[in-house]
Amino acid sequence: MPGDDGPVLGGAVEEGTPIPAAVVAVAAGGVVRPVWRNAFGGLTFELVGAPDRRFLKWAPAGSGLDLAAEAARLAWAAPFTAVPAVLNQGGDGAGSWLLTAGLPGRNAVEARWLADPGRAVQAVGAGLRALHDALPVASCPFSWSVADRLAAAAAAGGDGVDFVDADVALHVTVVAAAHNPVLDGLFAEFVPVLRRGLAELVDLLGLRAADPNHGDAAHAALVDAVAAGDGERAGDILRAELDETLTRLRAPAA
Repeated sequence: MPGDDGPVLGGAVEEGTPIPAAVVAVAAGGVVRPVWRNAFGGLTFELVGAPDRRFLKWAPAGSGLDLAAEAARLAWAAPFTAVPAVLNQGGDGAGSWLLTAGLPGRNAVEARWLADPGRAVQAVGAGLRALHDALPVASCPFSWSVADRLAAAAAAGGDGVDFVDADVALHVTVVAAAHNPVLDGLFAEFVPVLRRGLAELVDLLGLRAADPNHGDAAHAALVDAVAAGDGERAGDILRAELDETLTRLRAPAA
């Protein structure tokens, strides 16, 4: 959700936002209170009135949000620091969900802290510092390095939705390689619209039907350029890809 002062990666849920059917089912008649929306369409709800405080994350299908992987990371971190305990997880054709126990604390986007952002930011920073100090980083089994994300995106392959998701993941990682948090935030805002647009473009131009390996060579060259730190070469490759796409779009219908 873009803000007046620049890109925002998440925030309070707008009034009237529909509650996914899976969330209603998990709540089993309890009161569901929306508390957070992220830039990829994922929603977090507090289940009000339960014997213990509980939160339910929901990620729409195709958002790229992997709640199963998040559950695995929480389970790994639990012996070392305070993290939400995973209570259950599941999904359906519309999306996936993750149910966790709540931790003591208040929401950072409540009016109280929006009115005092300096203290809120300091508290978040202190919490992140404590988290990194507590976790055994050297033995962490998870990676978010540019090289590993590029490899995962290149290996995803597939047709249709898989092809689009792999393409988006690759370009998200290329943007991350710039190490520019402002650019990261801007691109994150565009990802949901970008994904829908790419899916329509692939279907409109029949890219995969005509060539199941469409774009492989250019994307491999882009990965090589980024890995080599050759920004000029990477820019040339991207411009050539955009020019080819525009040429296809402008071509008379067969």
